[in-house]
Amino acid sequence: MQARIYQQPKTAMQSGRANTDRWVVEFESENKRGVDPLMGWTSSSDTQTQLRMWFPSKDAAVRFCEREGYMYSVETPRERKIRPKAYAENFRHDRLGLWTH
Repeated sequence: MQARIYQQPKTAMQSGRANTDRWVVEFESENKRGVDPLMGWTSSSDTQTQLRMWFPSKDAAVRFCEREGYMYSVETPRERKIRPKAYAENFRHDRLGLWTH
């Protein structure tokens, strides 16, 4: 069984970074998904894809997968480069574009 370990990204709905320090273990689907002919829902007989586990660190998630004998892949998060800005930068004299209303 293949597991995927990743760090949860920031939600697009809010500017906060809550719950982004946790690491998530999700399992890849082993069975093909099918469409129910009556309702049109997508379904699968594999219930492991519904399971999502959170860990406080990447090492804890890796130790869990190794202990249970799961194959895993770790996706490292991209580092955010935040450049501090100030309102005064709008009026700098070396600004490339002219400031207008």
